[in-house]
Amino acid sequence: MGTETTTETFTLEEILAAAKDGHRLILWNDDFNTFDHVIHCMMHHLQYSEGEAARIAFKVHNEGKCAVLEGSYTEMEIYRKILKSEGLTVSVE
Repeated sequence: MGTETTTETFTLEEILAAAKDGHRLILWNDDFNTFDHVIHCMMHHLQYSEGEAARIAFKVHNEGKCAVLEGSYTEMEIYRKILKSEGLTVSVE
């Protein structure tokens, strides 16, 4: 009796889409960054509008943290380093 196997193939687009899911960049509340600085960083580095950036700043202030970006681990780590260089408290989950 023979064994039958099947091969599953994926396109590059499918592989890249799967790799982007699952990691989030978390912005944490701290006692030293101002609302204006957080808003500036969200607008400058993550291209949020001023209103979106302000909502993020208030959410971080009120809830202690906020997920600000989602993507691959490598992408999140790059943005973590950029925002950390601005003095923000960030992590990747």
